[in-house]
Amino acid sequence: MGNINHLYDAVIIGGGPAGLTAALYLARARYRVVVVEKERFGGQITITHEVVNFPGVERTSGEALTETMRRQAQSFGAEFLLAEVTELKMDGDVKTVRTSRGELQCFGILLAAGAHPRKVGFDGEEEFKGRGVAYCATCDGEFFTGKEVFVVGGGFAAAEESVFLTKYARHVTILIRGDGFTCAPAAAEPALLHEKITVVTHVQVEEVSGNDGLNYLRYRDTETGKVTEYRLPEGETFGVFVFAGYEPATSLVKGLAECDAQGYVVTDRSQQTSREGLYAAGDVCIKPLRQVVTAVGDGALAATELERYAAALQKKTGLHPVQPAAVPQEVAPPSENSRQADGLFSTDMLAQLDAVFQKMSSSLRLKLYLDSTPLSSELQGYMEELCSLTDKLSLEISNETLEDRPCVRICREDNVWTGLAFHGVPGGHEFTSFVLGLYNASGPGQTLEAEMLRSMQTLKSVDMKILVSLSCTMCPELVTAAQRIAVENPGITAEVYDLNHFPVLREKYKVMSVPCLVLDNGRTVSFGKKNIPQLLELLPK
Repeated sequence: MGNINHLYDAVIIGGGPAGLTAALYLARARYRVVVVEKERFGGQITITHEVVNFPGVERTSGEALTETMRRQAQSFGAEFLLAEVTELKMDGDVKTVRTSRGELQCFGILLAAGAHPRKVGFDGEEEFKGRGVAYCATCDGEFFTGKEVFVVGGGFAAAEESVFLTKYARHVTILIRGDGFTCAPAAAEPALLHEKITVVTHVQVEEVSGNDGLNYLRYRDTETGKVTEYRLPEGETFGVFVFAGYEPATSLVKGLAECDAQGYVVTDRSQQTSREGLYAAGDVCIKPLRQVVTAVGDGALAATELERYAAALQKKTGLHPVQPAAVPQEVAPPSENSRQADGLFSTDMLAQLDAVFQKMSSSLRLKLYLDSTPLSSELQGYMEELCSLTDKLSLEISNETLEDRPCVRICREDNVWTGLAFHGVPGGHEFTSFVLGLYNASGPGQTLEAEMLRSMQTLKSVDMKILVSLSCTMCPELVTAAQRIAVENPGITAEVYDLNHFPVLREKYKVMSVPCLVLDNGRTVSFGKKNIPQLLELLPK
């Protein structure tokens, strides 16, 4: 069964509104619960810039709303784990959830993994992903400053993100397959009335192409058959953003629980699936309305059912999960709202950082490579404050020459470089990644299966550059995977660059989307988020 210290009443897979609500209800009822999230707590709603239809909250952002949910759940004792769930073992009273950071045992499981962007399938879509075709306006909009942008889709995301893209684009053209927007008129109106947006209906995108970026687009009128071609001169490029809905993240339960033809999980009115002990909530479920408010309702209902289920199994097995005296929490990135007047880190963040520092088994040296720019001063102040919080970290300003400055390298006590570095200032979504890098470099680090560890250690030497944006919610998964591999293999380096401050790299590798992985100085360039197994497939054996 495993160590009783790792037994939970419930494991929640997914840290969006449904999962966070369920965690809040379960923890408040004094059940031991952990939320496992592979990317960023908050889910898809974190990229929504304005939420105005959540009851009781007049106006907020998706990120602020879900961060409040997370803090509420945490205040009642919910635990959080940044990891990818790879397998569910549902036999017996005590189930096993296998993750990239070890196994968890529990009575009940809630799948609340949400959904991921759906591809349309036009010619060139996959080929030009990251080189003109994008799926996240928040992450990639700035790469198209002053350029023409096309948006494919007619739902809420297409309407809202098109308006957001006008901050950067010269003009936005929305290509809708149907006869108009499918979202509520109030959501579509800002796009319809915007002076920098043109809406074209009854069209289907057939092809995009180009050389270093997109300079050709072809679409067809679905009523008349008329073909329209948009072509720019050689050297000029445009962007295509795809917002064509989402696919449910239900691959974990295929074969375990009943799903419909589109992959959505079938549940009863209590959110229970066809498999005993397995519940589902949020966008993975069959439902007529996919909104934060319905996800929250799903999560609350599933939690109350899991309470009954866990209580029955406690009585049957005689096992009672024990809440640790001090619950370790994943470190949330600092935001403008969380910063204190007398320092970078809020009281909550200081407590979370302290928990990480206490688990670090050896000291590290942060070596700074600076120049005369304000960004170097910011990095130095950032690292000085971080080092002041613990005796596990010390700071050194190097006089050595380094091309891409400012930079912080993570070195061991003997001043040997671990292979981990950040160029710029590791704030925003990369704060958590940086702290996890410290933890992994110091040891014991995030748990790895023996076979995966052997795979890392037998890789050939390679230099990895990970090009990111601090506003990107998809970048941290690739960053943490690359760092974890580099820590275990002395021949591998993982250097992270905030592209906002290194435009030369953007031009050199023709980057129009993040995250971007560059291997061996550009011999291999790959776009999109990746976990450890996916990254291992790319690296030289």
